[in-house]
Amino acid sequence: MEQATAGDTTAIESNTDALDGALSEPVHRDRLIVQRGVFASLSPRVPGKMYVVTKGDAATDRYGLQLADGATAHTNTYFGRFPASFWQRWTDVKTVNLQLTYGCSGSARIVVHASDARGRERVVTVETVSGSGELDLEVPIERFVDGGAIWFAAEASNGSVLVSDARWTVAAPEHLRPAAVVICTFNRADDCTVTVGTLASDDGAMADIDAVCIVDQGTDQVRSRPAFDEVAEKLGSKLIYLTQPNLGGAGGFSRGMYEITRSANSAHANVIVMDDDILCEPESVLRLNAFANMTVQPTIVGAQMLSLSNPQVLHVSAEREVLDEIKAGALTPGAKMGVDLTKKKQDPRFDAGWNGWWTCLLPAEIIADCGLPIPLFFQWDDIEYGIRARFAGHPTVTLPNAGVWHADFYLKDYDDWARYFSIRNGLVVSAIYGRFDGPGISKYLFRKISELIVSMQYGLAATFIKAAEDFLAGPDFLYDGGQSVLKELRELRDRYPETKPLPASQVGKESDPHTQMSVWDFEPDKKREGLVLLKRAVQQLAGRVDRRPVTVPADYADWWHVSLFGGAVVTDASQNAVRVRRRDKDTALDLAKRAAKVCWQLRKEAPRMKTVWQEAMPKLTSRENWARLYGIDD
Repeated sequence: MEQATAGDTTAIESNTDALDGALSEPVHRDRLIVQRGVFASLSPRVPGKMYVVTKGDAATDRYGLQLADGATAHTNTYFGRFPASFWQRWTDVKTVNLQLTYGCSGSARIVVHASDARGRERVVTVETVSGSGELDLEVPIERFVDGGAIWFAAEASNGSVLVSDARWTVAAPEHLRPAAVVICTFNRADDCTVTVGTLASDDGAMADIDAVCIVDQGTDQVRSRPAFDEVAEKLGSKLIYLTQPNLGGAGGFSRGMYEITRSANSAHANVIVMDDDILCEPESVLRLNAFANMTVQPTIVGAQMLSLSNPQVLHVSAEREVLDEIKAGALTPGAKMGVDLTKKKQDPRFDAGWNGWWTCLLPAEIIADCGLPIPLFFQWDDIEYGIRARFAGHPTVTLPNAGVWHADFYLKDYDDWARYFSIRNGLVVSAIYGRFDGPGISKYLFRKISELIVSMQYGLAATFIKAAEDFLAGPDFLYDGGQSVLKELRELRDRYPETKPLPASQVGKESDPHTQMSVWDFEPDKKREGLVLLKRAVQQLAGRVDRRPVTVPADYADWWHVSLFGGAVVTDASQNAVRVRRRDKDTALDLAKRAAKVCWQLRKEAPRMKTVWQEAMPKLTSRENWARLYGIDD
């Protein structure tokens, strides 16, 4: 979750007494609902085909499906599919039951289908029903190891049919784990109120949630909103509201984890962390919690990220890290990225290296074994925790039918203060868990900084350099939880004009269309990129560049394009502004020297820094360190 500035210190409310009584004793029941038949979204923005596909005269509401004579419906959809492959891989459940209520004016057919890893479909069972009643079909979870799902279809063959209260259930474990949701927020009071209110509105999803803990780190607080009073009344004693200084996403989520795992009955609890600004689907929370109750060992269970601006589009199925390239997200085998979920299915089973904390479940046993997150303030804290858990033998599963909608990353410009944290924290995580080969990591970083310099992104190059310098300074800069560096970042970036977004209407005259076209006519062969970069650097330093005005769309703002010119007006990825880049030889030379110095130091110091950061981990992630940052007694 983004935290743009350090919030003013507020009084810390440690509502520990409320937390101590928040988690219930483990309970027992015969059947556990692991997925409900949801036929419509709570939001009009989400296409109905994400839940159910109908043909003919049909009507749907949240939990009901009405089909006229001859109409059909199927739930071979994102939220309609039961992810059988994941259940066969991670649980010892052998069968799942489809239970539903029906009412027919004539007769209808209920058909259960299944797929395999290649998307080939098969019919599992067919039941013809008439009149009204309840249906209970037992479906074996078999032949799904490499992939596949189960779903059902309804056909009104003679008269109309109403299907309601559909649910997939399994034999419940001996004791159901208590669960608590933690939402971290910073000056997004309206967003947070809506998110918590959406979750609270679903009694079924909230049935197994014992506490909702809001960690408010902002100056514009959630409790100041009139609408929040209604949410608080709805949640009643389940609501825990804490305030503290802005310690970033890491500090906010860690506070909730800290408080919940020290409360009564928390030894086998599930802690579900959730961003404040998502479009929440409460059904996903139910599915995460149910799955985590049935895994054969404590398992981190994450929701997928869906696109907020294109709600049917998947961000990525599951991710892993590439530490040698300081890269947080890469596709895992079998995973998909950027696909339209109304057209594509996630049939192959995929594994996950980690799961982002937009919505993610963390069992208390894993927290007890691995400790609390590292105080990185922003970015990589969730990734580091997933890697740490994996190294300790705790798996992460990203469920393909549990998702929430999050603001799209592609609308955030790369030239941003947050890039400091992605580089600095990426170096930290790479040092702790990766090979952290000095020559390799320093060469990669110098290459990236050089690309920024030739494309006249001087402020961003300086941001990268500071990130590397601070990493090399060692763990002491995390002593305050990461707040002080924000002021330094603002001051640093303010010195470089191209970091400031400007209204497109206020920038210069139109570019020559012939010049503009030449910008995207060329893309170097991957094998020759190094030579092209060297050539561009020489041209920039010598001033052998095209001096005509040029405007460059965001999608074409690659370094090999922009570096052809002495200046360029580049569209910001947000599509709300532009950045004006201008060649400055003296600045470029200064940054190149600084980059060479810090990368040479990184090359030499890599083995020592690996040891330094690994040795610092137990203290950084300890409850005592976080209690100090919170200003409370452990």
